[in-house]
Amino acid sequence: MKAILNTGRTILQGVEVDHKGSPVYRAAVSVCYMNPVDLMDLGIEEGERVLLTSQAGTIVLTTWTAAGVNRGEVFVPLGPYANHIISAETHATGMPDFKGEPVDVVPTDERVKDIGSVMEEIGGLWYDH
Repeated sequence: MKAILNTGRTILQGVEVDHKGSPVYRAAVSVCYMNPVDLMDLGIEEGERVLLTSQAGTIVLTTWTAAGVNRGEVFVPLGPYANHIISAETHATGMPDFKGEPVDVVPTDERVKDIGSVMEEIGGLWYDH
């Protein structure tokens, strides 16, 4: 399925931002919010995983339904997982585009990677605190 990726802050992501190595933070940022009809079209249910692929990379995320997300769009909370698939291009503004990124979304049985592995893959350091 072709979709438009938007990212942003969520309450849970913001509450846990000081505990980036915690299981709660990982659960808050390793998700892909989707319209329930799009999940049905993909033949999967909430809690199953999808592989998101953009020009910048690929990442496996767990799906959550969100009626506020339009069909053909996906929302990923800001964090290491979103950063993995957002282009580093800033158009000379110093800030990447965190909205409007075209992505392909396909169901997968692959596991969601731990935060440390994701951080190392995007050139960051492993953190576990």
